[in-house]
Amino acid sequence: MNVLKIIAQRFGKALETIGVEPGPYLELIRPSQDAKFGDFQANLAMPLGKKLGKAPRDVAAEIVANLNWNDWFEEPEIAGPGFINLKVKSERLAETLQKAATDERLGVDKTAKPRRVVLDYSAPNVAKPLHVGHIRSTMIGNSLARVHRFLGHDVIADNHLGDWGTQFGMIIYGFRNFLDRAAYDADPVNELARLYRLTRQLVDYRGAKKELPTAETLLDAAKKSVADQAAKVAEAKAAADADGTKEAKDALKKANKERDRLAKLLDAAQEKYDSVVGKIAGVEGNPEIAKLAEGREDIGEAVLAETSKLHHGDEENLALWKEFMPRCIAEVDKIYERLQVQFDETLGESFYNDRLAPLVDRLKQMGVARETDGAIGVFLAGDDVPMLIQKRDGGFLYATTDLATLEYRRDKFAPDAILYVVDFRQSRHFEQLFAAADFIGMGNVELTHVKFGTVLGDDGRPFKTRAGDAVGLKSLLDEAEARALAVLEANDANRPEAERLSDDEKRETARRVGIGALVYADLSQNRESDYVFSYDKMLAMNGNTATYMQYAYARVRSIFARGGVDVEALRKEFADGTRTLVLAAPEERALALELSKFEGALENVLRDYRPNQLTTYLYELANRYSAFFEKCPVLKADDENVKANRLLLCDLTARTIRKGLELLGIQTVERM
Repeated sequence: MNVLKIIAQRFGKALETIGVEPGPYLELIRPSQDAKFGDFQANLAMPLGKKLGKAPRDVAAEIVANLNWNDWFEEPEIAGPGFINLKVKSERLAETLQKAATDERLGVDKTAKPRRVVLDYSAPNVAKPLHVGHIRSTMIGNSLARVHRFLGHDVIADNHLGDWGTQFGMIIYGFRNFLDRAAYDADPVNELARLYRLTRQLVDYRGAKKELPTAETLLDAAKKSVADQAAKVAEAKAAADADGTKEAKDALKKANKERDRLAKLLDAAQEKYDSVVGKIAGVEGNPEIAKLAEGREDIGEAVLAETSKLHHGDEENLALWKEFMPRCIAEVDKIYERLQVQFDETLGESFYNDRLAPLVDRLKQMGVARETDGAIGVFLAGDDVPMLIQKRDGGFLYATTDLATLEYRRDKFAPDAILYVVDFRQSRHFEQLFAAADFIGMGNVELTHVKFGTVLGDDGRPFKTRAGDAVGLKSLLDEAEARALAVLEANDANRPEAERLSDDEKRETARRVGIGALVYADLSQNRESDYVFSYDKMLAMNGNTATYMQYAYARVRSIFARGGVDVEALRKEFADGTRTLVLAAPEERALALELSKFEGALENVLRDYRPNQLTTYLYELANRYSAFFEKCPVLKADDENVKANRLLLCDLTARTIRKGLELLGIQTVERM
């Protein structure tokens, strides 16, 4: 049940009756921020008054006169300049919740317009272990898949693996030149990751050596430009102070603006220079790695040659790739198992390799792709820079594979929408990909880049290890579980021995709490924002955290254990009409109203693909329950009917929290 949807439908008909197209005006109906203004408030009379040339209060009165309200709501109130306040009838709210409490779907209807949605998320480069950056794509995508399914949509969760790019050329080169055979036999995935990092470091080093003179020149030029402009600013300021004319002040303003522009260019030049110097120092400051770099001036070209040989079917490179792949994928799957993440389709870039050349040929024949500086690019209307689909050496690019993947998904799944859960740095790529998709017959499919920000460390930079590498996701999960276990053991020590958790219970609870903390901390952010990683904040027992939500669930459930309540029998009494839910206390009604908003929260998640809409709802529900629990005794209620009513509200609250967390990919615990 979604009360807001009911209100929107009623207002939509009222607006049509008075000759207004409802459109965006229905978005101006929202839950009230203050209970004294009712449960919901419609703020549409003000913009409509301006549009219609009428006083907003008169428009509000006209809307109310045509509003079908009396079966669901108390009489609407027109307040202030034209706000329309609505309060749901308590008996309708109770009736609806009573049905929800005895429904396995908690009263949430499936959509009347199901869509087939392909969700592309996680998409790791399997040549190296998953890192902290993968938590965002994986868990945002997983939660969107779960919510879509729960609301009745047909979902294909698709993991598009990076298994065919230059990274494998690096691993093959490293395997042939730097392999530690004993380490490979003992732990092949870690050794392959080491080979990738080492080869990448040496490739970057050689590139940095070539870039250093240019980086120095650009930095010196930027410093000089800033210094020269500072002198011009001083001159302009002196002139403005001397005569104070508008022309002089404008000149100073212009000089300051140019100084700020040049300062940004200097910052960029300094950052580039520092990066180049850092890559050089990372090798030359380590004698062992410096020795490996000797005589490898062309390592970048050698890596590309190994990649090209793999892509052209070289038997030795293909055999090595086939040896590496199962081990790499098995390691990735271990992480997915810990995160409770599953996919319906898992294909790597290699799957599409045979489709790329024919695709390029077709685009050339269509006249939308042509030669550009030795490469082949798709030229898009209004875009000066083409989307490259074939390199000068004949190799293909991510864009080529993504176009081939679109064709494959179109033909196999006939989707209504394809959502790409990929970080914001790929925005430009997806803008071009979606524009080019029209050329391959994707015009009727919604293509959306569900972009997200970066996980930061305390220094405000991308979260990395002290060595400057991305933090491994496995170590992140291990640490979260270990910290959760330490908290649980400390809490357990203060309990009577009979109430303490067993060792197995502690380990399982620590797993759910630790991993849940990581997942919830990520999903509770506005996905487009960066956020600072903090174990302490994630595991906090208060605030909008998974730990608080899991504790809230366990606390509600403990009521039934302490009271020896048969919850199935309780639900049956309300289902068969033996009991009727009555909302007497204000706190009971407030909790009931919050529970009625669950379906709306899920629909809000899909409106703009933001899981934080659900975390916000769950946090508000938990807080509303706390206020209810403080004011409304449950097991010690004075009357058996009141006790049963409150127990039913407790049960529905616990089930809603559990379902909400489940849709986020988080498990609950019965005791903490």
